[in-house]
Amino acid sequence: MTPTQVLKAEHEGILTMLGVFEKIRGIVASSASIPAQHLDEILVFFKEFIDTCHHGKEEKFLFPALQNAGVPREGGPIGVMLTEHETGRKYVRQMREIKKKLSAKSSEARSEFAETAGNYIELLRNHIHKENTVLFQIADKVLAKTEQNRLVEQFNRLEREEIGEGRHESFHSLIDTLSRTYGS
Repeated sequence: MTPTQVLKAEHEGILTMLGVFEKIRGIVASSASIPAQHLDEILVFFKEFIDTCHHGKEEKFLFPALQNAGVPREGGPIGVMLTEHETGRKYVRQMREIKKKLSAKSSEARSEFAETAGNYIELLRNHIHKENTVLFQIADKVLAKTEQNRLVEQFNRLEREEIGEGRHESFHSLIDTLSRTYGS
């Protein structure tokens, strides 16, 4: 498997979780209740799986390798991706803060959460499309096979050392469980 194939496979899981989250967003906005644990688990997924694991692979390994191969950071796709990663982190922080107010059944908090969640969903869907159709195609062209193999090894090490043994698989199990619960 190439590094871009690894990241595209993760994108599929992320897109499935975004479909689930879009349904949960609608439930929260309509004042219906969902198990608090589900929302907590999704926010952990966003922080650990998307940011620490997926974006970590890109920021620590893929993007530097692309820069070393001559792809510019500023004024190019890498800079755009980094900016969008930061914007996504901001939205997740906001949702975590707003979530604290949801237990009070505040319609203002529900509305604010739904808006921020919608912004995050839209950002990530567009971000994934850009990576899959632009950045990863560039990576496949400019990275030598030996560099691609090295990146996959680094991705695996990041999963073990920063996420924890078996944690990646537990996130995929969560995606499956919540997909069955809410549909996606």
